Amino acid sequence: MIRQDASVLPIARRLSPSLLALVVAAGLAGPALAQTAPDSQPAPPVEAAPQAAVAPQEERLQINRILVRGNQRIDQTTILSYLPIQPGDVVDPAVLDVAVRTLTRTQLFADVQLGVQNGDLIVEIVENPIINQVVFEGNSALSEKKLTEEVTLKPRGIYTRARVQEDVGKIVELYRLSGRISATVTPKLVQLDQNRVDVVFEIDEGPETGVRAITFLGNQAFSDTDLREVMVTQQSAWYRLFTTNDNYDPNRLDYDREQLRKFYTNRGYYDFRVLSAIAELSPDDSAFGITMTVDEGDRYNFGTVDVVTENDRLNPEFLKLLLPIKSGDLYESDKIETAVDALTFAAGSAGYAFVEIEPSYRANPETDTVDVTFNVKEGQRVYVDRINIIGNTRTLDNVVRREMMLTEGDAFNRTLLERSRNNLRALGFFKDVTVEEARGSAPDRSVVNVTVEEQPTGELSVGAGFSSIDSFVVNLGITERNFRGRGQNVVARVEWGSLRQQVDFRFTEPKFLGRDLRAGFDAFHSRYDLSEYSSYDYRSTGGGVRLSYPLNGYTLLSTRYFLKSDEIIVPQGYCNANGQGSTALCDQVGSFLNSSAGYTLIVDRRNDPIRPTRGWTGRLIQDFAGLGGDVNYVKTEAEVSAYWGITPNWIVTASASTGYIGGWGGDPIRINDRFFKGGNSFRGFETAGLGPRDLTTTDALGGNFYAIGTLELTVPNFLPEQYGIRTSLFADVGTVGVLDDRYTVNSQGNPDPTIVDDLELRATAGLSIHWRSPMGPIRFDLSHILGKEEYDKTETFRFSTSTQF
Repeated sequence: MIRQDASVLPIARRLSPSLLALVVAAGLAGPALAQTAPDSQPAPPVEAAPQAAVAPQEERLQINRILVRGNQRIDQTTILSYLPIQPGDVVDPAVLDVAVRTLTRTQLFADVQLGVQNGDLIVEIVENPIINQVVFEGNSALSEKKLTEEVTLKPRGIYTRARVQEDVGKIVELYRLSGRISATVTPKLVQLDQNRVDVVFEIDEGPETGVRAITFLGNQAFSDTDLREVMVTQQSAWYRLFTTNDNYDPNRLDYDREQLRKFYTNRGYYDFRVLSAIAELSPDDSAFGITMTVDEGDRYNFGTVDVVTENDRLNPEFLKLLLPIKSGDLYESDKIETAVDALTFAAGSAGYAFVEIEPSYRANPETDTVDVTFNVKEGQRVYVDRINIIGNTRTLDNVVRREMMLTEGDAFNRTLLERSRNNLRALGFFKDVTVEEARGSAPDRSVVNVTVEEQPTGELSVGAGFSSIDSFVVNLGITERNFRGRGQNVVARVEWGSLRQQVDFRFTEPKFLGRDLRAGFDAFHSRYDLSEYSSYDYRSTGGGVRLSYPLNGYTLLSTRYFLKSDEIIVPQGYCNANGQGSTALCDQVGSFLNSSAGYTLIVDRRNDPIRPTRGWTGRLIQDFAGLGGDVNYVKTEAEVSAYWGITPNWIVTASASTGYIGGWGGDPIRINDRFFKGGNSFRGFETAGLGPRDLTTTDALGGNFYAIGTLELTVPNFLPEQYGIRTSLFADVGTVGVLDDRYTVNSQGNPDPTIVDDLELRATAGLSIHWRSPMGPIRFDLSHILGKEEYDKTETFRFSTSTQF
């Protein structure tokens, strides 16, 4: 409040508040204060009087000292740091007004007043309260955790009315999005000592507002049912327990209008419009009825399709060949977007990063055609100014940069930029990778921003499986794919199970000697207890070194050398004169030294290394044993997979693999070097469940040859994407066989009737479910046998899971 004398009251009525503060400060004992605007109505204007004029020298005062009053929690130095006035400054009404506004904008103070007395600037403040706690009352549909994450007010934060009102709006919007449009929120304040408050949000959630019916008017080409399937909003039904899309949401309805437009324009209806979308609340306020009125228009085809460029640096005839649109094709709006992407990509590959492509349309209602012209504004050739790496909280910068196929100073190339993104995604270190370009320091310079989102790269894996004879297997392993953020792969694994026990250590350096070489070494001891499948126990101890390098952007050659000691152990008495063991197994008993070198050639032409929708990948593997040691063979395997994306949710995958191993120098193939298939490698069959077998002991003997083909169709399961559940139908077909001749005949040289070695085709079909659960990825396989031999061993259900850390 401004204290004043009756002798100056007539002047006070005529002067502005800021000017009055200075005038009173110059002649009165009490301080004059400039204040924050009160909540009351402004005073009516009064006529100006000549005696109100003040000389300029009377409006400006020099400040000797600054005194702060009223602060309890906030230190005086903090307040002075915000104040735009220092001792010795000369102030006028405008300066005081700016100072008041500056302190008010800090949101630290509920009230601010400034005054000048005897050359001292008096700063009178009232601090905003500190929030003790934020309480929600009346909420049941939304958890307190979700509400707490939404509001900006937090314990130990500063209370302001503006922030309270902002949070009220956020809570109401949150309820509206969950289908409760009549929810109300009332904020209340509980005053505590020491200028503290409790903020209480009293919530009346109101009823959940569903969608009673969705009706369409004006549609002739497609039924109401067809159009409802296009919309995200769904009609309420008792079985829709895990979705909120059956609640009314105006924003979602706007999105549905766009979805309907895309649906029609992708089927030739160029003139399609949604005339109106009306939502009517039922009398009992329980649900909305939605009526969509549409104008379908005629069905159009593409007419003349052309590309126009500003000059010849980008050949329009060549660009036209890249368009996925031909004259006479049915009009589809998605093809326009695909064409723009293709032209943008082509221009980017030529070094024009900021090319602008604007399609123009001309409809011909007489012929029901649409002429489309793609106008290409080329811009100038662009070079990479700098590359920014964003979001790598753990992975070192150089690990990301070495995967980039562009460096600072290179000509911009969108193809290389896309390959760089795929390289980063293929590392498996990041949950998401986005690569964007922005304008640089000059018109011909571009800044590349690489934004990554780290994900767990350590893995604690657990696998379990059930077979048709109730066998159970558990595997445990620990892996770190990004050791110390350097991109190094370290595996220190101990596995236990009814099938395998293993101690394994692996280390891989992806950039050996700073070059594009991947080097590593392995050391291991493993035991395979195959007594349940083939009456033997296999133990192996050894180590090896690896070196791999890329031949080009999509081909990798990997070489290796391994030295290991293999031992085959059978039950006591199994191979003696009275035993039942076959020579195919008994000839292998004992310890042998295996010295082998090999290579793997990988070609990857997929469009995405994680979830491909087109392209193919192949692998050729060969190992040569006999560089010293006791074992001589040549082992060859080949694999190929191809991908076709029908739609983003319907993806066909075809895979084929084959392998053959043959001895040299008169050596047969030992049982531990043969191929065993089943389990994860051939769904529907147990581990080693198909192939040559000893009918007397039911032992699986493995084969020197195998061939397996798989056809898999990823299908939509109509579950919300956030559940992370992917479903696919599969069919596996193949065979395993071809033992060495010495193991298929008896001592008289006749075929041994107890050894079966038929290259008969086996086939299975079924359903696989992949779930990215909170515990980690889980996979379920349900299989049905279509073709098998009587001696094969099958299973109908298998699951596996892994937990990340």
